[in-house]
Amino acid sequence: MKRLILILLIITPFALSAQDVSKQSEQKKKIEEEIAFIDNQLKAISSKQKANVRQLSLIQQKMANRRLLMAEIDGQIKDTDNKILSKTRAIASLQTELDTLETYYNRLIYNSYKNRDTKVWFMYLLASENIGQGYRRFTYLKNLSATVNNQVAKIKETQTELQKEKEELAEYRAKAEQMRTSKKDEYNKLVSDEAQSKKIVSTLSKNQQQYKRELAQKKKEVDRLNKEIERILSRTVQSQQKDKTKVDYALAGLFEQNKGKLPWPVTTGVVIDKFGTHFHPVYKNLKLPENNGITISTTKKATVHCVFNGVVKQILVMPGYNQCVLVQHGTYFTFYCKLQKVNVKAGQKINTGDVIGTLDDADNTSALHFQIWKGTQKQNPELWLSKK
Repeated sequence: MKRLILILLIITPFALSAQDVSKQSEQKKKIEEEIAFIDNQLKAISSKQKANVRQLSLIQQKMANRRLLMAEIDGQIKDTDNKILSKTRAIASLQTELDTLETYYNRLIYNSYKNRDTKVWFMYLLASENIGQGYRRFTYLKNLSATVNNQVAKIKETQTELQKEKEELAEYRAKAEQMRTSKKDEYNKLVSDEAQSKKIVSTLSKNQQQYKRELAQKKKEVDRLNKEIERILSRTVQSQQKDKTKVDYALAGLFEQNKGKLPWPVTTGVVIDKFGTHFHPVYKNLKLPENNGITISTTKKATVHCVFNGVVKQILVMPGYNQCVLVQHGTYFTFYCKLQKVNVKAGQKINTGDVIGTLDDADNTSALHFQIWKGTQKQNPELWLSKK
């Protein structure tokens, strides 16, 4: 029973945390990959290019990822510390068991030594008060040698197990130290990123009038795009309400069931402009145009894929957004902008993963503007796309 309790003491914490550790490792790997991708994006932007908001957005996203990575490392350190505590307790329990075994073994050896003479054995048996006691003493003396051997085997087994636990404890301690070093490295990199961010902010802050003009132009482009999308969707929804047989409600249901599981429209990328209304990262009093979707920074001339089965509703060209493709999925719509080349036609049926087109490029990188709508209700795409 005691050995069973000991085994449970050793195994239970590891069984309970194994799944969490796997998730932590997977999440840590994803964050590291995104940081590496952002670094490549920043390197791809020409060194001669003046500091711009896109660079700042990428650096700030990298800083956010580093903080997440440090939090993941903290979680792993905590889990490893728990394992160290569990191993320490198991070692203490095994050491106590070993001490008990050795004490009992020493007693057996002492008794064996006392009774090494057959005359002494004979006198020990004759001194029995009755036949029952005599028989028990005879059995004890007969099995004494076997008992000693069994005790030696138990001691060796416990010593082996104890040594194994000590070695594993040393490994966990080394792992914990390694993770603490890794966290320190990430912190130093975060400090460096913050310095770079402040440098860009300082440069941008000197050109407020220029950026105000650019922002005004950007607002016009966004408003024009938003109004056009809303006009198209409003007209489509009204048409659907008049003729409900044209609406694929089954497809819409499948689309809705995949919320949080839709594939990303590009193979690799990081969100640099989020859904909703935000303020300028430098001029905090300047409100940016409302974003009805997200902007994903990706590799140069990246291929754009459809996120779900549907029908190409319309292809349009918008200033500042190049070519845009609207795909209908029953009562849902997805919108893909900043395409240089389009591979589909209006009215064409399209499946998940099919190529929609290729993005244009600027500063050796590309960016996709992506939106999701439920009828005329805009959706936050990050809530619909899978967690990479």
